[in-house]
Amino acid sequence: MPTTMQNYALTWTDSTGKGRASTVAYDKPSAEHRKAELEAGGAADVKVIPIRPGELPQP
Repeated sequence: MPTTMQNYALTWTDSTGKGRASTVAYDKPSAEHRKAELEAGGAADVKVIPIRPGELPQP
């Protein structure tokens, strides 16, 4: 049975109000860790979203 890997990316609003998106794909634990770092740094509306390999979100 093949194993499928799910990738995740993040979108957020920075402290100036500008929408941002990650430029790398994460596994789930790494995405959650990065989300916590962004929130601690003052980012708002941080979302972890599933993506397909080679795909990145728009801010």
